[in-house]
Amino acid sequence: MKVPVSLEVFKDTLDADEPIKSWPNYLQALWWACNENWKNAHDLVDQSTDATSKWVHAHLHREEGDQWNANYWYRQAGKTMPNISIREERDTIIAALLKTN
Repeated sequence: MKVPVSLEVFKDTLDADEPIKSWPNYLQALWWACNENWKNAHDLVDQSTDATSKWVHAHLHREEGDQWNANYWYRQAGKTMPNISIREERDTIIAALLKTN
């Protein structure tokens, strides 16, 4: 399956057993995060060096409650920690990434 074209299409895949392997790692990580599997999500972006993966990495540490580490990764990604819910931020990130693919 190609990268989804919208947040709604992305969310339609969440009932599957795993994300689509052809998606970029950062999008697969967000899929795992939506399915409440922080470890799988984190493992996919932990060693990545691109700004997008760093943004997702920051979000995951924010979700984990590790604010210091989250702030570090937001800075690495050139972002600031938003003042919105985790779910709103995740949806914002997913929608932004789908527009760039």
